[in-house]
Amino acid sequence: MTPQITGKSWAMVILMGVIWGSTFLVIELALVGITPFWLAAARITFAGLLTSVVWGLTGWRLFTGPERAWLPLLSVSMLSTAIPFQLLSWGLQYVTSGFAGISMATVALMVLPLAHVLVPGEKMTFRRLVGFLIGFVGVVILIGPDSFASSGQSLEMFGKLACLGAAACYAMSSITMRRLPPIDPFGLSAIVLLIGSVFVIATAYMVEGPPPVIDNQTLFYVALLGLVPTAGANILRVLVIRTAGPVFMSLVNYQVPLWSVFFGMTILNEPARDNLFLALVLILAGLGLSQYGALKRLFTGAAS
Repeated sequence: MTPQITGKSWAMVILMGVIWGSTFLVIELALVGITPFWLAAARITFAGLLTSVVWGLTGWRLFTGPERAWLPLLSVSMLSTAIPFQLLSWGLQYVTSGFAGISMATVALMVLPLAHVLVPGEKMTFRRLVGFLIGFVGVVILIGPDSFASSGQSLEMFGKLACLGAAACYAMSSITMRRLPPIDPFGLSAIVLLIGSVFVIATAYMVEGPPPVIDNQTLFYVALLGLVPTAGANILRVLVIRTAGPVFMSLVNYQVPLWSVFFGMTILNEPARDNLFLALVLILAGLGLSQYGALKRLFTGAAS
């Protein structure tokens, strides 16, 4: 099925960038009252229950055609939540936050060759490749010198590999999700989160012991994280990948650092980055170049 990129697709991708870019603020507030692994487990479990309610209201449909693909569905579930959440949680103990941010930006570059080989209609053209490389350079400039700075930790190399492994999981899950047979988007969203929650809960218990008792304020932050950036954004992610394709979905990874810096400046009164304007120009130029055909069709209706 050829990717169908519409105005709605652009709106969903931009909304996901805003949501995930602001998530770091809420996570920082939540971690005051809960441990990292149990925070991940709580938000995924809560999101899974919420999306299951929506799934039930729409009729509990899953595969909407004759083909059943349970093994790829299990693969999507593990690669979308359980494995990358664990890799990032472990890796962030040994690397700088800047490197973690750069790792997430590499998702877009990883998706390109995978989609070229595995997804019909997602060819890696020279213009698309150059556009994504320009956007990636913009992200590196935005995050700054800390991007590749050493943390000094003895297990830093393994921490970096864990972060890059998490990025690879997100890239592969996008490809596998696109290749699934006809499937209900709400059912897919719910299944991905429910299966992922089982593994993340088990990991949290093994690493951090029984779940901590949390206060009402922390509970509010956990619920907010489960409702908006996990449940809501996951449904949007499924819709975008299944209609517009994984390459278009990967545009979110270049937006997130921009929105994160913006919210840090406007809400936390963090100082403006020296190279903010240059980074913004490069990221927007890269996104525009890589999606020139889709933008042209959106505004003129002409073929790319």
